[in-house]
Amino acid sequence: MAKLVYEDGRLLFTEEMKREYTLLIPSMAPYHFNYFIPLLKSQGYNAEVLQNTSFDVIHEGMKYSHNDICVPAMLVIGQFIDAMKTEGYDPHKVAFMITQTGGGCRASNYVSLLRKAFKKAGYDYIPIVSVNAGGLEKNPGFKVNSDMLLKLITGLMMGDMIMQIYNEIIPYEVNKGQTEEVYQKVQKKLYKYFYNPFYKVLLFPKKRFKYVVKAFSEIPVDKSVKKPKVGIVGEIYVKYSPLGNNNLEQTLRDEGCEVVTPNILDFFMYTFDSSLHDIYKYGGKRWVAWVYKFILSFIEFRRNRVRRILKKYGFRDFTKYKDLQKMAIGLLPRGMHVGEGWLLTAEMVELIHIGAPNIVCTQPFGCLPNHIAGKGMFKKIKQKYPEGNIVAIDYDTSATEINQLNRIKLMISNAKRNM
Repeated sequence: MAKLVYEDGRLLFTEEMKREYTLLIPSMAPYHFNYFIPLLKSQGYNAEVLQNTSFDVIHEGMKYSHNDICVPAMLVIGQFIDAMKTEGYDPHKVAFMITQTGGGCRASNYVSLLRKAFKKAGYDYIPIVSVNAGGLEKNPGFKVNSDMLLKLITGLMMGDMIMQIYNEIIPYEVNKGQTEEVYQKVQKKLYKYFYNPFYKVLLFPKKRFKYVVKAFSEIPVDKSVKKPKVGIVGEIYVKYSPLGNNNLEQTLRDEGCEVVTPNILDFFMYTFDSSLHDIYKYGGKRWVAWVYKFILSFIEFRRNRVRRILKKYGFRDFTKYKDLQKMAIGLLPRGMHVGEGWLLTAEMVELIHIGAPNIVCTQPFGCLPNHIAGKGMFKKIKQKYPEGNIVAIDYDTSATEINQLNRIKLMISNAKRNM
C-alpha cells in the first residue's frame, strides 16, 4: 500500500498513488465528463466517473455536511461517500478528484468540506485532488501538462458540439432512439483521440468533428410540428448535472420542448478571462495575462473551425465569446465574476437572440451569485427583451420535485401560448 504523505495537515496524492490508485470523479456534465476517463488514462492515471444517483446520495450528503451548504456540495459529498459504501471500491486504493474555482462562492470550500465529511465518515485516509487554474493545493502525483490541457479543451469542445446537436435532433427524430444510438456509436470513435501523442493533439482533429456532425445529420427528422425552444442556464452544477437538476433536460423533452443549453467551454474561458480582467484592473504579472490571452485566442481559433463544420451541415453554430461579452453590456459589468457572474446574464440574452426566449434559470437555494446575476437580472432583461419568458427554479434537498415541475410547466404553457 502507498505510503501516506502529509503537508500542512493535508494528505497528498503522491507519484506512488498515481500508479496504484483510481481517481473517482463526481458526475456533472454527462456529455463532457466521459472524455475525462480516456484523457486521464492516456496520462497514466486510472479514473472513473461516479454514476450512483440513488436517493441515498442525498441522504449521505445531508448526513455528513452542514445544512446551510448548497445542494451541489451535498450531492458531491453524498455521491463520494455513497460510492465508498455501496460500489465496492477498495477505500485504500482510491482518491477523489474535484475542480476548485477559488472564487467568492460556496463551491470554493468544497475541498475543505469534503475533508471534514471524510473525517466524520472515517475516510480521512483518502486523498482529495483539487484541479484548479490558480495553483491551489498542489499534489506531487497529479500535474496538468500541456498535453492534458490540449486534450481537455478538445474534449470540452466535443462535448459542447454533441450536446447541442443531440438536443437539436432528438425532439424531431422520426425513428425513436436513433439519436441515442448514433451518440453511443460516435463516442467510441472519439475516445481513441485522447490516446494520441502530443504532436498529433496539437493538430485540430477536423476529421473527427466532421465525422460526428455528418453522422448526426443523417438522422431522419420531422420538423412539421413546431416545438418551443427552452434554454437552461444557472449555477454550473445544477445547470448540467441530471442528478443536481432532477433530470431537467429529459423533463423538458417529455413536455414537448427542444432543449438549448449553453456551452460549458464558455465557462472555462470565462474563468481565464476573469483572471485576465483582474490583472489589468488591479495589477499582476503581465506574462500571466499574455498566457491567458493566448489560451482564449487558441480556443476561439479552434471553435471557429467547428463553427464552419456545423454551418455546413445546417446546425446552429456557437456564439463567439467576444459577442457573449457584449450581450452583458448595460446589464452587468465585466468585473462581476463571482460564481457564474456576468456570463449567466449574457447566456440568458444569448438564448433570446437565438430564438429560445423560454428560460429555466437553475440555482442552488441560497446561492448569492446566482440570485444577483440570475434571478436579480430578470426585471432588467425583460425590460430590454419583453419576449423573455424566464423562471427561476431553486434546487435544494428540502425542495419538492412536484413544486419545481409545476413552475416549469407554467413556463412551458406560457411558451406554447406565445408561439
